[in-house]
Formats: sequence, structure tokens, C-alpha cells
Amino acid sequence: MKVISIANQKGGCGKTTTAINLASALSQNKKRVLLLDLDPQAHASLGLDVESQDSIYNVISKLTPRKLKLENIIKSVEGKFDIVPSNILVGTLEQELSDEIGRELKLLEVLGPIRDRYDYLLIDCPPSLGILTVNSIRVSDELIIPVETSRFSMQGVEHLMDIVNLVKDRLNH
Repeated sequence: MKVISIANQKGGCGKTTTAINLASALSQNKKRVLLLDLDPQAHASLGLDVESQDSIYNVISKLTPRKLKLENIIKSVEGKFDIVPSNILVGTLEQELSDEIGRELKLLEVLGPIRDRYDYLLIDCPPSLGILTVNSIRVSDELIIPVETSRFSMQGVEHLMDIVNLVKDRLNH
């Protein structure tokens, strides 16, 4: 499974639109695609009319009373591709994982059982450089950084590339 993260710490730069359109295009080319909505704003989930009380939060969190496996929360999008929905609780994972050993590897751990089911995993990252984005970069083969044509957007790319280089150096990826 090829893993592609769509990330930028700036909001409103097209991460979600890129993720949804790429998932659609790949599925039209007969690829098995899973879109992981890691953004607590859940715009990919909402944009695809996928509503669920369960999200990646229920898979990663130790505090949830409703612990689930990743394969149990995957939803189909009109039979074209699949999505792991998000919700506002995903935002609490940053704090919950902040002092946990191995926090950078949480996503790597939960993806294991579904790796053979898909050709592509696309990750719609939150607009931050927190632990969820670090997890996403850690599991990714490629990174797409949508940018606007502005100075501030380019500064965001520089910061994101610093994080990518840290992940490569410190997490052997």
C-alpha cells in the first residue's frame, strides 16, 4: 500500500480538496483507496456526506469507552473508495498522546491489519505540525504540500519540511 499524506500547517490551502479529488481519481483508475481524515474539523468526512460517531479517535485513544479496531470504522463512499471518518474528538489526541512513549508510531501500529486491502492510503492531515501530522509523515511514502501563492504559505512549507527532516532523522524513515 502506497501512503500519501496531504499536509500543510496552514488551513484553507486545499488539503482536503486535494485528498478527496485524488481519492476519486485513483478509484476511477481501479485503485483500491482508503482516505484517512485526521483533521478534527472533519471536512473530508463532511464533504463526502459520511457521518459517524466513531472515528480514528476510537482506534488510537486509550481513554475512549468505545475502543474499536480500524477495520470496524471504515465507511464506503458510494462504493468508489473508503474513508476513515474524523470528528472533533480527534483533536484531543494531541494532548492525550503528548507524554506517551512511542506516540510517533501510533498510526503505524493501527494500519497493519488493513495494509493488504488497499493500493493507496491518502491522509488528510490537520492544519498543524502536531503529533498527528508527525504520525502521518512517519507512515508516508510521499507527501503532498498544497500551497497558496503567498509568502506566509511558503513559510509554512519551510516549517513542515523541518518536521519531515526531523522524522527522517529521528524515526529512521
